[in-house]
Amino acid sequence: MTDIVITEFMDEAAVAMLSARYKVHHDPDLFGKPDELAKLVAGVPALIVRNQTQVRGEVLAAAKTLKVVGRLGVGLDNIDMDACTQRGIKVFPATGANSLSVVEYVICSAMVLLRGAYFANAAMVAGEFPKTRLIGREIAGKRLGLVGFGAIARDTANHARMLGMNVVAYDPYVPADHPAWQTTQRLDLDAVLSTSDVISIHLPLTPETRGLIGKEAFARMKPDAVLINAARGGVMDEAALVAALKAGKLGGAAIDVFEEEPLRKGGKLFEGAPNLILTPHIAGNTVESNGRVSGLVAERVMAALEGRA
Repeated sequence: MTDIVITEFMDEAAVAMLSARYKVHHDPDLFGKPDELAKLVAGVPALIVRNQTQVRGEVLAAAKTLKVVGRLGVGLDNIDMDACTQRGIKVFPATGANSLSVVEYVICSAMVLLRGAYFANAAMVAGEFPKTRLIGREIAGKRLGLVGFGAIARDTANHARMLGMNVVAYDPYVPADHPAWQTTQRLDLDAVLSTSDVISIHLPLTPETRGLIGKEAFARMKPDAVLINAARGGVMDEAALVAALKAGKLGGAAIDVFEEEPLRKGGKLFEGAPNLILTPHIAGNTVESNGRVSGLVAERVMAALEGRA
């Protein structure tokens, strides 16, 4: 009998650590085979996933002996937490293990978008030398607006301040007397959107946050502001983003998460949008963070299986 099913990519050292003590079935593409996954999880005590595996519905119903779910990341919107709680299934995310990778993605994207000098390859290869039109902006002195002020957002704020940025944030669920506000100005959403040079989204996807950054939100932003979303795709209206970029009402955007992942083949929503960086949900994935995330989840899953959690 299989003890642990792993449905997406995981650091090889962590897989080897699990395999030394348990019978492990590891298929990095299993998330795309729901029927096969449902059969494999029947009778297993542990399941390890990233964000593409849906731990709900038929899959969760089939996993009748499931005791532990390890999440190689921090978001839990792909896991039916209510059902897991009712069944006594422990869920262990890798909280904090990939924070630095996300922070660096946000800061790097902000620098690239503000500088505006890294979209000139085609012109340079064509023999142009567009020096005068590529005078960009420095990140120092700019205002960073954080929509959501959880742990990763706070780490982002710390790094941004070291680069000379002024940081403001919106998060109605962080109490006004929380120590985090001692170094970051607390504003309402309208003020964050309308006064920030760089806006970074740090929200979970919930019924309350779905579509929060839409047409009205883009209308409030400064026309030269840049937006970064490495949180959850459904929080932002993708069509409204493209419209704002094409109309010159937004200075640029870096988008790592999408309403539908992977993007639909042949889809043209983002086609022709200027100053746009698209990446395939990799903000939290680096060689280093994969090792940290995988090791942490492996340890927590083993601890739970052995009664040490």
